[in-house]
Amino acid sequence: MPHLRPFVSAVVRPIPITTRAERLREMDLAGHNPFNLPADKVSIDLLSDSGTGAVSIDQQAWAQRADERYAGAESFYRYRDAVREIVPFEHVLPVHQGRAAERVLFSALLGEGRLSLSNTHFDTTRANVELRGAEARDLPCPEAADLDSDFPFKGNIDVAEVERILSGPERQRVGQILLTITNNGFGGQPVSMANLEAVSEVARAHGVPLILDAARFAENAWLVTRREAGYQDWTPAEVARKAFELADGAVASLKKDGLSPEGAFIAVRDADLADRCEVDIIATEGFRTYGGLTGHTLEQLAVGLREVVDPNYLADRENEAAYLAERAHQAGVDAVRPAGLHAIYLNAGRLLPHLGPAQFPGHALACALYREGGIRAAELGSLYLGELGEGNELVGPAPFELIRLALPRRVYDHSHLEYVGEILADIAKNPEAVPGYRITHAPKVLRHFRCRTEPVDR
Repeated sequence: MPHLRPFVSAVVRPIPITTRAERLREMDLAGHNPFNLPADKVSIDLLSDSGTGAVSIDQQAWAQRADERYAGAESFYRYRDAVREIVPFEHVLPVHQGRAAERVLFSALLGEGRLSLSNTHFDTTRANVELRGAEARDLPCPEAADLDSDFPFKGNIDVAEVERILSGPERQRVGQILLTITNNGFGGQPVSMANLEAVSEVARAHGVPLILDAARFAENAWLVTRREAGYQDWTPAEVARKAFELADGAVASLKKDGLSPEGAFIAVRDADLADRCEVDIIATEGFRTYGGLTGHTLEQLAVGLREVVDPNYLADRENEAAYLAERAHQAGVDAVRPAGLHAIYLNAGRLLPHLGPAQFPGHALACALYREGGIRAAELGSLYLGELGEGNELVGPAPFELIRLALPRRVYDHSHLEYVGEILADIAKNPEAVPGYRITHAPKVLRHFRCRTEPVDR
């Protein structure tokens, strides 16, 4: 049966149509960093799926019921109840976005010299760990190293390595195990319920809190129903609730699976931990029943959290990612397999073999996409993950040279994705024409957000 999208557009926004000369000028002004480009110069924006989706008519309608009173507003209780439908924890605290939730919770769990274990810490997550004086250590499963295999759960954590660390001399350093679902830093790959159950058992045996970074909890749950034996007849909401039941706490940016431009939550079991988080939120974010969010946003989130677990919506999300992955394949560009839901990850290192890691092939492909087609994407290679020397030269490359094409929710249709495939095909016809890059300015922390680069052939 042909796939039918479960929604239509009710409001539209024009997109800019730019010339190549205009795009070259904008890239020069931006220091050849897609993050520095003004959005009104970007035609297809695949930089992030965070807060970039379209809201529904029901979200807009409920937002008109917003209660903006300072404490105990009705909007908070509707939001809290929606969270509790999938997160079975007593203590639910709103905050304005995911990195704020990380800062608050990590401040309570981590400190100087502590250790955070994860399947993969994403960029701002790693920064929030390290800003507490702690170490962020990634323990992806061995299967994740093969980008071309069809292993269905490459987002899994290496449970044997977690057990080894917790059974050894570093046990006292470990402040948390952070499991990211889906694993955004490693190809947007899902985590299986079997893996989650195994790491939960290890964590509880050693008395270490297991925290879910659950920004894409619904997408992970959907892929479990599609790929893991025994869950085919479960609803996404049922799988998500079981996942949270296996954890001790969670943070979630609701700019992803909350279907909102803003918002997040912290949810924990332990009352003392909740009290410490609450004090921090009141001092830095806002009162405990709004946490820096308006009633308008709390209402949109309450609806979005229910819409996001709709199987029809998630099936459409899977279809869009698979379609874009197929367009990339037809263009001659390999992507990490199997495709996830929120993004596809292109293997820039394989497409651009004339560029070594020191010339940042992932960044080079991202720049080429904008230069040739006004498409914005994010590098996940040596510019982001590599180790730099004093002169900003690469001294330790990333394991892979990837770029992420993130799909905003309910925004682009197949004609837009076809266009992306056509631009990729044009680049792939003559990949040697894509220049490498050098870094001209790089902050010490989160450099990929703010760095400036230039082509090496200048």
